[in-house]
Amino acid sequence: MHQRLAPVSGTAPDVTPGYRRYVLVVLMIAYAFNMLDRQIVTILAEPIKQDLRLADWQLGAVTGLAFALFYTVLGIPVARLADRGDRVAIIAGALVVWSGFTIACGFARSFSELLLMRIGVATGEAGCTPPAHALITEYAPKEKRASALAFYSLGIPLGSLLGLTLGGLLADSLGWRTAFALAGAPGLLLAVVVALTLKEPRRALVKRGAPTPTLSLGVAMAELRAKRSFWLVAVAGGFSSFVFYGHSAFYGSFFLRTHGEALGRLGEQSGLGSIGFLGVALGLLVGVGTGVGTYLGGVLADRAARTDIVGYARLPALATLFGAPAFALVMAPASIELSLALVLPAVLANGLTFGPAFAAVQSVVRAEVRATAAAVLLFLVNIIGLGLGPLTIGFLSDLLAQHLGAEAGLRWSMALMASMMLVAACLFGLAARRIRQDEVG
Repeated sequence: MHQRLAPVSGTAPDVTPGYRRYVLVVLMIAYAFNMLDRQIVTILAEPIKQDLRLADWQLGAVTGLAFALFYTVLGIPVARLADRGDRVAIIAGALVVWSGFTIACGFARSFSELLLMRIGVATGEAGCTPPAHALITEYAPKEKRASALAFYSLGIPLGSLLGLTLGGLLADSLGWRTAFALAGAPGLLLAVVVALTLKEPRRALVKRGAPTPTLSLGVAMAELRAKRSFWLVAVAGGFSSFVFYGHSAFYGSFFLRTHGEALGRLGEQSGLGSIGFLGVALGLLVGVGTGVGTYLGGVLADRAARTDIVGYARLPALATLFGAPAFALVMAPASIELSLALVLPAVLANGLTFGPAFAAVQSVVRAEVRATAAAVLLFLVNIIGLGLGPLTIGFLSDLLAQHLGAEAGLRWSMALMASMMLVAACLFGLAARRIRQDEVG
C-alpha cells in the first residue's frame, strides 16, 4: 500500500548545504535527460521523415501533440501522488519508464509504432518535474526560490544541447535508430542514483510523528481557481512554449531545406556531415543561449522580487516582448551563418522566462498544493506549446507548401507563428498586476 507522507513547508531538515546542492545537481541532470530524450527526435526528424515516409503534420504529431497529450494528462495524477507520497521514488521510477521507451523508439517501423513509443516516453516524463519542483521548493530558502528552480531548469538547455549534438552526430555516423538507443541508456543508470542517494524530507517528519495532512484534488483545484495570476502565468508560458517548441521541432528541417547546399559544404569542411554539423551548431546555440537566459532569469528575478514579487511576472513579460521579433528573424537571412547566429538571442529571451514563471507559481500556493500547481502549469504549457506548436507549424507548412513549395512553406509558417510570443508578453504583463494579491508566505 502506498504510504502517505507529510507535506512540509520549510527547507528540508537535517541536511547540509552541500547535500542541498547535491540534490539540485542530481535533479537538474534528471531534467537534462528528460529534455535529451524529448528533444533528440527534432534533429532526427528529417531522416525519420525520409525513412518512414512521413508528412510534416505527422512529424508535428510525433514531436509535439501525441507527446504533450499524455505528458500533460498524466502529470496531474502523478502530481497528486507527489503531494502526499514519496517524490524521490516517483522520479526514479519515471526515469526508468521514459528511458526505456526512448530506446524502444529506435525499433519503430511505422508512424503508428513511433507514435506509441513517444507516448511511452511522455508517460514516464510526466513523473519528473512536478515532484522535482515540490522537492526543490522545500530544499531551497524562499529568498533563493527562483534561482534554485532556474538551476533545475538548466536541464532544458543542457538536455537540448546533448540531444541536438549527439543526435546529429549519431544520425550521421550510426543512424537515427542507434541514436535513440544510446540516448535512453544513461537514464536507467541515473534512476539507480536517484533512488539510492536522494532523501525524501517527509520521511524524517514521519519518523518524528509529524501529522500527515492531505488535500483532495477538489480542494487543491479550488485554491488554484482563486489564483488569477497562476492562470495568467501558466497560459503565458504556454504561448511562449508554442514558439520555442514549434521552432525547435522544425529547426533541423528548416536549415536542411533552406540552406541544404551550404550545410553540405560546412559539413564536409568540418568532417561531421551535414546533419552532424547542424546538430552540433544548434545544440551549442540552443544550449548556451537557453542556459545563459535561464541562469540570468533566475538571478534577476530573485533580485527584483526581494522587495516586490511583481518581478517574477514583469521579467518574462519583457523577455517575450523581445522574443517575438527575435524568433521571426531567424528565418529571414539568406546566409546560413547569420540565420544560425540569430537563434542565440531568440532562445536566450525564452530562457529568461523559466525561473521567474516557476517561482511565481510556487509562490502563490500552499506547500500541500505545490506539485499539483506545477503539474497544472505544465499541463497548460505543454498542451499549448509542445502539443499545438509543432503541429500548427507542420499543418501550416503543408498548407503553404501547396502554393509556395516545401522550403518557403515551412519558412513562412515558422516566421508567422513567432507572433504568439506577443500574446505571452501581454499575459505576463496582466499577471504582474495581480500577483501581489495572490502571494502566500
